[in-house]
Amino acid sequence: MTGRARQANDRPRGIAGPKAEKTVSFALQGGGAHGAFTWGVLDAVLEDGRLAIEAISGTSAGAMNAVVMTEGFLEGGIDGARAQLETFWRRVSRDGSLPDVQRSLMEKVLGFWNGEEGPGLLWFDVVSRVASPYDLNPLNLNPVRGVLEDLIDFEKVRACEDVRLFIAATNVRTGKIKVFEGRELTADHVMASACLPMVFQTVEIDGTPYWDGGYMGNPALYPLFYSTASDDVILVQINPIERKETPRSARDIQNRLNEITFNSSLLRELRAIDFVTRLIDSGKLSKDDYKRVLMHRIDADSIAEHVTAASRLTAEWSLFVNLRDHGRKAARAWLKKNYDAIGARGTLDLRETVD
Repeated sequence: MTGRARQANDRPRGIAGPKAEKTVSFALQGGGAHGAFTWGVLDAVLEDGRLAIEAISGTSAGAMNAVVMTEGFLEGGIDGARAQLETFWRRVSRDGSLPDVQRSLMEKVLGFWNGEEGPGLLWFDVVSRVASPYDLNPLNLNPVRGVLEDLIDFEKVRACEDVRLFIAATNVRTGKIKVFEGRELTADHVMASACLPMVFQTVEIDGTPYWDGGYMGNPALYPLFYSTASDDVILVQINPIERKETPRSARDIQNRLNEITFNSSLLRELRAIDFVTRLIDSGKLSKDDYKRVLMHRIDADSIAEHVTAASRLTAEWSLFVNLRDHGRKAARAWLKKNYDAIGARGTLDLRETVD
C-alpha cells in the first residue's frame, strides 16, 4: 500500500471546483437501480464544493456513475458533472415505459431477480434460470449501452489526466478481478463491469470474456492505494453488510445471497487495510514504505428497511429520485460530521466492520 502522502501545499487536482480544499478518492459500489443513491451522494459532494476527487474506483452502476460524472466535468465543470449524472439516470428511467418483456432487459442490467413487477418480468425470471442469455437475448440487446454511447465521449474520458478512473470486471476464464484504467475505457469496459451472466452475453475485450465486476471487486479498493496521492478513500456502500431479518421466501433468500456475495471481496480488502494499519501504528511497518489509508464510508443502510433488495431492478424515475434524495441527505450529514477528519484520520471503524 505504497503511495506519496499529499502535501499541504499541493493544489487540489481532479474533479474540483474553486472552493476545493481537500483531496479524496471515491470507491463506488455497484447495486443496480440503487446506484441512484450514489448519484445523490456525488451530487451533494459536488454541490458542497470543498472536496477534490482525485480518483474513482467503480463497479457496475458505480462504474457508470464514475464515467458519467467525469465526462460531465470535462464538458462543463462541476455544473456539467451534476447535470450529466441527472441526464443519465433520466435516460435510464425512460425505458421503464416499455412492455414488460422489453422492460425486463433494462431492469435486469440494473440488478438481479425480482418477481414483483408483473407477469412479463416474472416469466423472464423463471425462464432465465434454465436458459442462457444466448437463448433469451440472441441479439445481445442492452439498452444501457445505447444510453452510454449516446451520452459519453469516451475519447475525451480516455484523454483525461486530472482524475484517475478504475473500472472492475471479472475475468471469466481465470475468475480473477480485472481493473481497467481511464486511458483504455470504452463502452465495452463499462458494460463488462455490469455484465450479469444470466441476463447478458459475456462481454469480450481483446478476446477475453468478462462478467460483472461485483463478483470479485465491489468496488476494488487497492488501485486507490497505489496510484493516488491522497490517503483518504470514501466508500459509497449500497449493499448492506447486515440485515436484521432472516430471509424466508425464495426471493428474499436469493436477494440476501446476492448482497453477501457482492460484499465479500469488499470485506476482504477492508480486513487487509485494518491489518496493515495496525502494523504501521505498532511500528512493524514503515510509514515510508506503506500508505496508511484513511477509510471513510457513506452507506445506504438508513433506507435498507424501506427499499427492498428486489427494487434494484426497478427503472422508475420516482425510485431514482427518492434514492438520490436519500443519497444527498446522507452525504450532507456525513460532511457535516466528518469533514474535519479528512486528511487527519479515518472515520470508518474497520475492526467493527470486518469482525
